[in-house]
Amino acid sequence: MAIDFEIDDEVAALAARTREFVRDVVIPVELETGGSVHDGDESVRRGLQDAAHAAGLLAPQLGREWGGLGLDMRGQSVVFEEAGYSLLGPLALNCSAPDEGNMHLLERIGSPEQQGRWLPELGSGRARSAFAMTEPAPGAGSDPRALRTRARRVEGGWRIDGRKWFITGARGASLFFVMARTSGEPGDAGGATLFLVDGDNPGITVVRDLDTLDVGLFGGHSEVEFRDCVVPDGAVLGEVDRGFEAAQARLAPARLTHCMRWLGLARRAHDIALGYVAQRDAFGDRLANLGMVQQQVADNEIDMAASRALIRHAAWLLDTGRDAGNATSMTKVFVAEAVGRITDRAVQLAGATGTAGDLLLSRYWREVRPFRIYDGSSETHRWAIAKRAVTARRTAGEVA
Repeated sequence: MAIDFEIDDEVAALAARTREFVRDVVIPVELETGGSVHDGDESVRRGLQDAAHAAGLLAPQLGREWGGLGLDMRGQSVVFEEAGYSLLGPLALNCSAPDEGNMHLLERIGSPEQQGRWLPELGSGRARSAFAMTEPAPGAGSDPRALRTRARRVEGGWRIDGRKWFITGARGASLFFVMARTSGEPGDAGGATLFLVDGDNPGITVVRDLDTLDVGLFGGHSEVEFRDCVVPDGAVLGEVDRGFEAAQARLAPARLTHCMRWLGLARRAHDIALGYVAQRDAFGDRLANLGMVQQQVADNEIDMAASRALIRHAAWLLDTGRDAGNATSMTKVFVAEAVGRITDRAVQLAGATGTAGDLLLSRYWREVRPFRIYDGSSETHRWAIAKRAVTARRTAGEVA
């Protein structure tokens, strides 16, 4: 089985243009704002996305019929890494979470009416979206089967009641993707349905914005209440009671695109640290010439290369229609922990300066740390990987 990691000339050229755009347009805005966009300043978002649109870089993941550039997962792995070189790069290209994953889900399972209504709006940046699945304990978290938000039949549609939190970009979102239980009880494996809910529905209340470690995702993370939130039958995304299965069309690719973007930011942190140790003198020599410094530099290079290889392999599996569940879980665990190691070493290499805001290294460290929890914790993915391995071993039978 030949694995094709070849990047065609068109994608390579797009990646080069993205690199230049991030360097010349995005990084100056990042330095001005400190990379913090959790307050949802639309002037920053619209300014960056207008510039990306003018440069022909907007929505690289979205199909061309909806105004995007139509990249497959392998193409995205190259371009998203370049976009992720700045905290604000993915926002500028309109390929950041949660919109990127939501567009992908709509392309995969949305009805023609749903696609026509929302994909041009989301792809152009005229609208933003949120994915409302996670709930306060004892509701759905790493275990989605604990889902407690309920949707009940009413005349002409459904009424959604429940509470969600850690909902990225909820404040100001034009569209919510809401997971609600339509049958069964919390703990049951099935019985969930995905709904598309307009952001101006009177049954939606953003209760509060959460004070989280990361502030680099637009609009931050919020707690949201759905009370007497009535939607028509046409709001069902996919099939009733098949929401968990439908979400898989989003979750595996979305966790992989997270890895692409964070790898870009880790590379930026590494480059900043390299620039520091190449100029700083200590103990009679440049820091870059000291053995312990070189070990950390080398370990960063190894972590980046391994992360990129895992990402490209999982992207190839998705592009060729193969089962990528295990590969994306492995990639998510490794990359989430690798980018943490890379940014942590970068802070260490820069010494006290690395902890200050002058270099933004401490901001990058804070941004990547939650990735070991978001989109399935490392522990959850390890459990799934081990479970698959044990199942495969039992299926193969005992070795004599």
